[in-house]
Amino acid sequence: MNQCIWVGLDVHADSITAAILSGDSQEPEVITLSGDLMKVRRLFRRLAKKGTPRACYEASGAGFVLQRVLSQDGFHCEVIAPSLIPRKSGDRRKTDRLDAIMLARLYRSGHLTPVHIPSEEQEALRRLLRLRSTYQLYCKAGKHRISGILRNHGLVYRDGKTYWTKTHRRWLTRLRLELEGPLQTALATELEHLEYLETQRGAMDAELERYAHAEPYRRDVEALCCLRGIKTLTAMTLLCEIDDVRRFGSPTALMAYFGLVPSERSSGPRQRRGPITKAGNIHARRLLIEAAWNNHHRCAADLEAPSPGAATGSGRHRHEGTASAVQEVLAAGRPEAPARRHHRRRQGALRLRVGGPERRAPVLRPGHVRNGREGSCDRRILVSVVR
Repeated sequence: MNQCIWVGLDVHADSITAAILSGDSQEPEVITLSGDLMKVRRLFRRLAKKGTPRACYEASGAGFVLQRVLSQDGFHCEVIAPSLIPRKSGDRRKTDRLDAIMLARLYRSGHLTPVHIPSEEQEALRRLLRLRSTYQLYCKAGKHRISGILRNHGLVYRDGKTYWTKTHRRWLTRLRLELEGPLQTALATELEHLEYLETQRGAMDAELERYAHAEPYRRDVEALCCLRGIKTLTAMTLLCEIDDVRRFGSPTALMAYFGLVPSERSSGPRQRRGPITKAGNIHARRLLIEAAWNNHHRCAADLEAPSPGAATGSGRHRHEGTASAVQEVLAAGRPEAPARRHHRRRQGALRLRVGGPERRAPVLRPGHVRNGREGSCDRRILVSVVR
């Protein structure tokens, strides 16, 4: 009978430590290799003569290179989520050897949770999207530095209330020409650096637009852009971070992947639920919460199908040209908008009497969780549209 050989790998750039457990053996064999992937391949070929090797290693900066190399050779290898590895609270020892042994034993017992392996194209596109987000933060930090330099020297913008508009940028250009000495050099350097960052960000936006209008993303991007608060950048980020939405068994599992489910600490008859867990993919969670705030005020016109001959408004163009199946999903998940604000009291859902004067009942907002319920953004719409 072909026995199973469990291999735990502790992967670094310069070394790879492998702990090997054959069958039901308790004492593992530990081997330390260099970072050369050819030596790892030769090790697995030797193990394949004795049984069926099954390997795993923690997700880290090493990426998915080793997993793809072993998979191409026909060996089973999984990448494990580090945050979901069971650990002993009293354990104060950590070495490469102990980490590899722990992975091999937990992998054999079935206590490890693997992560989803994206394709090389999706991983590269995900890297471009995250780099664009990083450049956005660089631009924000540069603007704050420029505002701080001018404020420290008593130079305050008085021609308007909003910063970084065309008028404000013209004022900065005039100020750059009027100043002299080290202050002029500091301001000019910061403005040139900001211009460079914004140019690079614009180039990345153009590249992402090109990918969004090409296969296989064009259809899904158009479907997601039908939702309020979602345009090309958000749609591409969700598609690259989620990959295949069908790998989630339910909408709740998808929201748990984003960390948008309530935390819970219940025992016996006592139930206590807290804020969202914030576990999982932080990039997609941030964009989903930002998109949900666009649904804070209901606007039924964005999701209604336009009647023939009707004028095209700012929201009615979202679903034009999309498939009828997508429009049916949007119509099914569309909330009913109240007729007018002052009619809300007649609907009987916004005021409660609690032992005295009338009090307004709490209103669920996007991203807010109370008793396990999310706000007005229906999580089922996202799953149905991507499918």
